[in-house]
Amino acid sequence: MDRTGQSGTRVVVDRRRWVTVANGLTFVRVLLAPACASAVAGTQALWAFTFFWTAVATDYVDGPIARHRGEDSPLGGLLDHASDAFFVCAGIGALASRGLAPPLLAPLVALAFIQYALDSRALAGQRLRTSPIGRWNGIAYYVLLGTPIVRDFFALAWPSDGLVVVLGWALLASTVISMLDRARAFLRVPRNG
Repeated sequence: MDRTGQSGTRVVVDRRRWVTVANGLTFVRVLLAPACASAVAGTQALWAFTFFWTAVATDYVDGPIARHRGEDSPLGGLLDHASDAFFVCAGIGALASRGLAPPLLAPLVALAFIQYALDSRALAGQRLRTSPIGRWNGIAYYVLLGTPIVRDFFALAWPSDGLVVVLGWALLASTVISMLDRARAFLRVPRNG
């Protein structure tokens, strides 16, 4: 598709950059998010387990597939992280509806992702800049969501709901710390003007 850019030159938009195997796998998580959240909220253990692990599998393979096929890009990285944020926000929101996560955690995760994308200037085509705290939080969001899903699927008594809630509050605190750390780092970087 051709279009005219700001300078009056023709810009070619290559749809192949968007339509890739890896981006298709990434999009699967977007489709699974409401289904998984509904299954979690409705305590449908088999469906929640199936949707959750399918999402984890797509998250595990989309990046290596993109790199192997030479299709990795800043856009793909942004889509990957956005689909992760959407999936865990929906799932953590469902946990909150059952009293298993702090109600503010899902909106805070969404805000943290927006801050991450804006700070990285991902919308301008730059690669996302990760931080150690943010990376560990990203993994911990999946762990928090997956813990009661796995527990309920296998009908285990442990971990208790109380422990899941405590983990959720700890993750809320680490998310706030991560956001403050990213804001501090952003403010310390000199801007060209």
